[in-house]
Amino acid sequence: MAAARATAPFLDRWRRVVERHPGCTIAVVGLACAAVYAGAFLTGASRGDAIRGDAVQYYAYLRSLVFDADLHFANEYERFYAEDSVWRTERTPTGRPPNMMSIGPALLWLPVFALATGLAWLASAAGIASPPDGYGLGLQVTAGLCGIAYATVGSYCCFRAAALRFPREAALWATLVAWLASPALYYTVVSPAYSHATTIFTMGVFVWAWMSGLGRVGARRFLLLGALAGLAALVRWQDAIVVLLPAVELLRGVIGRVTTPARAAGLGLCLAAGFAIGVSPQLIAWHAIYGSYVTVPQGSGFMQWTDPAIWAVLFSSRRGLFVWTPAVLLAAVGLVWVWRRDRLAGAGLTAVLAVAIYVNAAVADWWAGEAFGARRFISMTPIFAVGLAALGARVGGRRPGTVAVTTIALVAYNGLLLLQYQLFMRGHRDLVAYPTTYADVLIERLRLPFRLLWEWLGR
Repeated sequence: MAAARATAPFLDRWRRVVERHPGCTIAVVGLACAAVYAGAFLTGASRGDAIRGDAVQYYAYLRSLVFDADLHFANEYERFYAEDSVWRTERTPTGRPPNMMSIGPALLWLPVFALATGLAWLASAAGIASPPDGYGLGLQVTAGLCGIAYATVGSYCCFRAAALRFPREAALWATLVAWLASPALYYTVVSPAYSHATTIFTMGVFVWAWMSGLGRVGARRFLLLGALAGLAALVRWQDAIVVLLPAVELLRGVIGRVTTPARAAGLGLCLAAGFAIGVSPQLIAWHAIYGSYVTVPQGSGFMQWTDPAIWAVLFSSRRGLFVWTPAVLLAAVGLVWVWRRDRLAGAGLTAVLAVAIYVNAAVADWWAGEAFGARRFISMTPIFAVGLAALGARVGGRRPGTVAVTTIALVAYNGLLLLQYQLFMRGHRDLVAYPTTYADVLIERLRLPFRLLWEWLGR
């Protein structure tokens, strides 16, 4: 007890320092993620290519644009896929290899990747390196580091959005939970070259921009919101649903007679125009690859709109949202207090989350293939942050330390699941179980530290 009383003042001082510098705290977390990611390749802990899985097709856009100045991915697929892969043989109506992923991440990574490529060429001209071909590990890692940077900046945007309605302290801890106690942690540290890290940025910027402008009805604002929504859809197509936020705002304005129907229609056109501008690079890319400006690259059977697996996508042990990410349950509860604090913000954010649940449940593989948790919900990180901030403000007002301790516990709990998942995927299958049953998902991670200790003592 004496030790606990002696430790309490130190922990309280630490908490206050963290809360006084939210931007620095988020930046430090982002730098730590970048160090872990890059360090894994520098030390040899992670061998082979940094670009794997779905990241291949995101990266194919990037490399093809910079090194080939086209959208023909035959050489990229030959480099990253095995000889018997269907991606090396299948062709679209235009005679090109297909690409099932979005072009948005590549466009957002492009400035840093182009700079890194230029530096590599300078090093080659100086005779200290080979000419870059876009396949080197250094450039591959650059794409991943860009993803981590966007996840970090996006998390800061989530914090700023939550801090618009709730105390900064609650907003900070909520952001850390939404980011680090969810599947977003894996896609920030382990697989940042997927689109999920970058979508934290595009969705975070949009929610922050929308919430900060509530009450200001102007054509310029709705044009900007449309462009930001288009950018979000450019990174992950289903994120187009964020246009519901300004749409709900316009509808409420008409119902409340704050805005005339004609004025709302004009603002809606501005929103649509901005969206069309933002999403246009994807339409151009689709036309080049598939011969059509609008398509579903995965095929018509990819979406099963009349048979959504809503219960499974939320509660299944097969990467159900609430099972793999219990913190989201707290965020859902918090949205009730968001509604009480700001009815428009609460209604809009709840509507977007509800539609996201339906859309993700309607995908044929609602479990998202091989994944760490419900990865398709990472787009909802800013909404989770606002909901958690609302709940944290209600609890933290009476017990400020409780929110910090709960955050640490939730992040640690998620970190243990990440460790369990990684150990299994890297071949330690005699040590841990793959998260399949509810017990595997919720309890197995708590046994893992003791198993690791026993393993270490046994050696």
